[in-house]
Amino acid sequence: MKNIIKTVVSGVFLILSSESIAQQEAQFTQFNDNTLFINPAYAGSREMLNFTAMHREQWVGFDGAPRSTTFSAHSPLRYESVGLGFTAVNDRVGPMNQTMFYADFSYTVRFSKKRKLSFGLKGGFNMINSTTSSLVTTDQNDPKLTQNTVNHINPNFGAGIYYHSPRFFIGASTPKFIEQSLDGTRPTNLERRHLYGIIGGIIPVSADWKLRPSGQIKMTTGAPISLDLSLAGIYADKLWLGALYRHNAALGAYIQYQITNQFKIGIASDFGTQAMRNYNNGTFEVLMSYDMNFRKDGIRSPRYF
Repeated sequence: MKNIIKTVVSGVFLILSSESIAQQEAQFTQFNDNTLFINPAYAGSREMLNFTAMHREQWVGFDGAPRSTTFSAHSPLRYESVGLGFTAVNDRVGPMNQTMFYADFSYTVRFSKKRKLSFGLKGGFNMINSTTSSLVTTDQNDPKLTQNTVNHINPNFGAGIYYHSPRFFIGASTPKFIEQSLDGTRPTNLERRHLYGIIGGIIPVSADWKLRPSGQIKMTTGAPISLDLSLAGIYADKLWLGALYRHNAALGAYIQYQITNQFKIGIASDFGTQAMRNYNNGTFEVLMSYDMNFRKDGIRSPRYF
């Protein structure tokens, strides 16, 4: 077991020690339910076909505020060492609208029936539209702001590693390796590479209660390191009560309910800790997740991540 953890941690640091690179990707309070968005090695890890949708309205009431919607689907194949997934994302910030479509592939090495190490690849494209000409500027003739971008396509690929057992997980990934111009013309206006690390687990407290501590770190150039720390209390495998701390940025809370063994819903809200909180009405997020179970013996155990 110690050698397994040593191997995984070494892989995490290998990925994260690459060039830390400006923050452009969407972020979520319920990030544990959106792992495929950042790490293709997660594909198939739930051992059944899963569909997850999330929508986030950030800084409500602020003109041009971020709005993000994601949809993912993934499943192991009959040969269970292979997982396949699909991710679609729409991310709108100010005059820029990005729509991403990515396919995910994972291959899993099994150290035992319950301890697994997965390697993942993702590939797809980002379609970028911007209406910078609609911005109010001090220089109305600035050539960098008068030309809109229409359906500009940036192909890309990413990779990740993910170790998990029933009570622990750790992973590292970069969803996009290639840094490309967002409009296809200006080399200084780049779609930046992001590096992610995730870790967490399940701690039984009593017959009814469990705790799920987890963390996510994100690094890019031109932006401070983003660190999210989350703690959820799980009651009777049905009710999830969670809190989030985003370093030097926000506090958050979420509640999720497992309506059936297959269907879960959730809502979340962030409360900014910086001056920006005085100019908006908060951040809100909704989640729906559904597991398609084809096993005759039903769902074997609750899924905590």
